[in-house]
Amino acid sequence: MTMRQSGGTLLAALLLSACAGGVIPPGTSGPAPPRPVQGGAATGNAVRPVPATPRPPMPVTPPASPAAVMGTAASAGVALGPAIADLIPSGERSRKALQAFRISCPSLMRRTDQSGLTRGSDWNNACAAASSWPETSASEFFSRYFEAVQVGDGTAFVTGYYEPEIAGSRTRQAGYDVPIYRRPPDLIDVNLGLFSDSLKGKTIRGKVQGSNFVPFDERAQIVSGSLAGRGLELAWAADPVEFFFLQVQGSGRLLLPNGDVMRIGYDGQNGRDYVGIGKLMKDRGLIQAGSMQDIMQYLRAHPAEGAAIMDENKSFVFFRELTGSGPLGAMGVPVTAEASVAADPKYVPLGAPVLLSLDRGEPNGIWIAQDTGGAIKGANRFDSFWGAGSRARGIAGGMSARGSALILLPVGSAARLARQ
Repeated sequence: MTMRQSGGTLLAALLLSACAGGVIPPGTSGPAPPRPVQGGAATGNAVRPVPATPRPPMPVTPPASPAAVMGTAASAGVALGPAIADLIPSGERSRKALQAFRISCPSLMRRTDQSGLTRGSDWNNACAAASSWPETSASEFFSRYFEAVQVGDGTAFVTGYYEPEIAGSRTRQAGYDVPIYRRPPDLIDVNLGLFSDSLKGKTIRGKVQGSNFVPFDERAQIVSGSLAGRGLELAWAADPVEFFFLQVQGSGRLLLPNGDVMRIGYDGQNGRDYVGIGKLMKDRGLIQAGSMQDIMQYLRAHPAEGAAIMDENKSFVFFRELTGSGPLGAMGVPVTAEASVAADPKYVPLGAPVLLSLDRGEPNGIWIAQDTGGAIKGANRFDSFWGAGSRARGIAGGMSARGSALILLPVGSAARLARQ
């Protein structure tokens, strides 16, 4: 995946409405990005935030180049940041970030940087050093091989996502009767750009019915059994509410009756518009704060009404079984708990370290941009990955932090950018 179907954040995904017009919502056209969701065997109580004082961003500078491509880091303006040696904390966050950076290097050195900030060869020295650098001095690694730049006004907004854990079974049995479907073979993606230049970059999903191409079944139809009897059941969930939130996230873990874990990841979506039920419920006065916990509490307390509300989100996600060490991000490598963030690749090179200083202490420090998300757009917008389990769920479900962000680039990058 990118885990996040939403690529978004848990709270953002639940509140936001998706695009209209039958075009596949952003972030759902491929393996989903890690994005925000609920779903867990744990209670999911929110974690009390750790307050912190963020470092203020530097004064805004004009764009680096009048000819810069709009909607990129260059058009937002790039300025050399402060010396980072005293800004990078030592400890577990930096150690995990070094691990994540090391994993990203093969892809980082060969991929095209959409942000325009770096070239593949810029990363060679840092990646060579990372391969054998001792993790006990990870902060020194980042200080030696990187320099900071600020993109745009440097004002950061950070949310959180995690890998949900819910009760599930490979076979249908008592207590496990919510089907988790594989991608149906008759679900077809159509690249509209093949038919008209004006539609380049737009895709729709549907199915062939007779001689017509029609929308695929919506959530209410699928939940009512429109796909039953076709052998598409990958597994079975115990709780429809938990499974709903796992679909929002785009990947997760099934805790099987025998104690084993089955990991599942995004393998397509029915092409229907996503509807954020949190906003819908707030607008109707059904909940007040709109937190993940508020939404789940209402859905459980009012099962019939809750089922109808969930069906108002016509989007339905299909899954495949995953193997490996963790959910995959947009770089094609596993994302690392408390070290990986989703970012907009037009503003941050995927694989680059990011230094966050926020008004909430838990996310402060070094992260590696390894993922993307449909709701993660623009400069200095990040979604932090917290892993799996009750702690991860509690932090990610309530994460909403603001402050400043610096992008770490290989030494010498800022000087080259200034000459462009």
